[in-house]
Amino acid sequence: MSPQEFDRLVEEALRTIPARFRRRLHNVAFVVEKEPPRPGLLGLYEGRPLTRRSVSDSFTLPDRITIYQGPHERMARSRAELARLVRQTVWHEVAHYFGLSESEIRRAEWRRRVRR
Repeated sequence: MSPQEFDRLVEEALRTIPARFRRRLHNVAFVVEKEPPRPGLLGLYEGRPLTRRSVSDSFTLPDRITIYQGPHERMARSRAELARLVRQTVWHEVAHYFGLSESEIRRAEWRRRVRR
């Protein structure tokens, strides 16, 4: 898949985040890179979660959410599965932005699957 097509999948995934959360995504750069810096990563949140911020914080650089194209493509068996994996990864990294820990995100993902 071309980088532009993968970028569109990430953009589509962002639109699936509920509006009440999207409205609160401020000063966040979404970036797509081909490969992660270490094996096993699908995405990476770098920044200071909202739960650790203060009104007294001064100007900061944007937080960064990176989605890695290569691992997603290797895991997916179809375009539909690739889109689903990208949606899950975007949701996962956005949850880190909102201050959820890895274990809290995994519990939330499990509850979401059980409700389906």
